Amino acid sequence: MQKFNIEYTDTFGGEANYSWVRRATIEVPDNASDLTLVRLAKKVIGLTGVKCKREQWGDDIVLRPYSSCTICFITFKE
Repeated sequence: MQKFNIEYTDTFGGEANYSWVRRATIEVPDNASDLTLVRLAKKVIGLTGVKCKREQWGDDIVLRPYSSCTICFITFKE
């Protein structure tokens, strides 16, 4: 099992602002696809059904929900 940290926060000028933040930790099987990881992260953070722009930053995934000044970081927890 792999662990991932999730941080969902607001943005200001397109950058993470952290005036409020929701954090969670999830576990996924070692062979889980990125799609599975993103779907689980969106479910835990409350973004199920919300369309997002997805960015890949190395091992990290960043989700930017459309029409919302928010951002979600999915990072590998060692």
